[in-house]
Amino acid sequence: MENLDILIIGAGIGGLSAAIALARKGHTVTAVEKDPNWSVYGVGIIQQSNVLRAMDQLGVLDRFMDAACGFDAVEIFLPDGTKVARVPSPRLVEGRPANVGIGRRALQKVLGDSAKELGTEIRLGITADEIVDDGEKVAVTFSDGSSGIYDAVIGADGVYSQTRAAILPEAEKPVFTGQAVWRYNFPRPEGLDALQVYNGPTGVGLVPMSADVMYMYVTTPEPGNPWYPKEGIAAAMRAKLANCSPAIRELGEQITDDEGVVYRPLEGMLVRGDWSKGRVGLLGDAVHATTPHLGQGAGMAIEDAIVVAEELERHDTVEAALKAYRDRRFERCRYIVESSLAICHGQLGVGPAVDNHKATAEMFEVVSQPI
Repeated sequence: MENLDILIIGAGIGGLSAAIALARKGHTVTAVEKDPNWSVYGVGIIQQSNVLRAMDQLGVLDRFMDAACGFDAVEIFLPDGTKVARVPSPRLVEGRPANVGIGRRALQKVLGDSAKELGTEIRLGITADEIVDDGEKVAVTFSDGSSGIYDAVIGADGVYSQTRAAILPEAEKPVFTGQAVWRYNFPRPEGLDALQVYNGPTGVGLVPMSADVMYMYVTTPEPGNPWYPKEGIAAAMRAKLANCSPAIRELGEQITDDEGVVYRPLEGMLVRGDWSKGRVGLLGDAVHATTPHLGQGAGMAIEDAIVVAEELERHDTVEAALKAYRDRRFERCRYIVESSLAICHGQLGVGPAVDNHKATAEMFEVVSQPI
């Protein structure tokens, strides 16, 4: 199909990637985002080799790499700080590193600027309040009173997707895992040339983001899903490192700025049935929200976006394209969701402990396969 008029609900990583992929196929794209400020956490994100390949497919790799910091390995440490493995990551794009760390704001700028340059209209502070699919077109009424008629609608509106609730009200819902993640930025020390992962009940990772900056993520048990007030949250994060290795505890002494701490409870979800209804489909966290233990949440959404665009080009109807997209993506996304959750459960002691060395190597083997 050509020259479709497509609405994307949600202008995060997945939605913007879909806007780029669809615009490059010649479609007219509008994206709406409920956050009027289009705000993003001021910490980083890991993007692995399959994401570099996807960025190349989207035509934004040079811009992406200019904003990122590359590295080619993952180092695994015991809770006491003993290094037990260095796992090389496969390079999937010739002449480029295997993985990168990048600031979330920098990533949004890369994707947002690229989408707009390709003609995507991005409307902020707006939600899709009513979606009516008559089999020929989709009529959408927005929260500002405006409306539009589209050939297809893609819901990329996250784990609590309103689009999913509207079209698939009986689908699976997000479930709190019992764990949360804390993030904080630091000066990057000399010699940090890999993602460093520390195993244990408190999982820690150090990720290079630029020549001068890295970020730390910390996964912790959080029984009862507590709420932490912003005042004092830096001290709370430092306290979570009390049983970590001496090097991590020493680094934790630099966690002093409450505003610099990003805390998020971890939720998981996999929609096992349809990912679409008629001309309305879903991608990213709206159908396969994963914990961050394998660093693939954003990667799966970006790959989804490319596949949606490819299947719309290959099929004669939107309905057939969306079903084909789900069929291509389900097993890969299921693997990431379930394998990440297994690491989480092992850290919590509610499942067998997972060898991060083996899990990381297996993950790279899986995501290296074509999408």
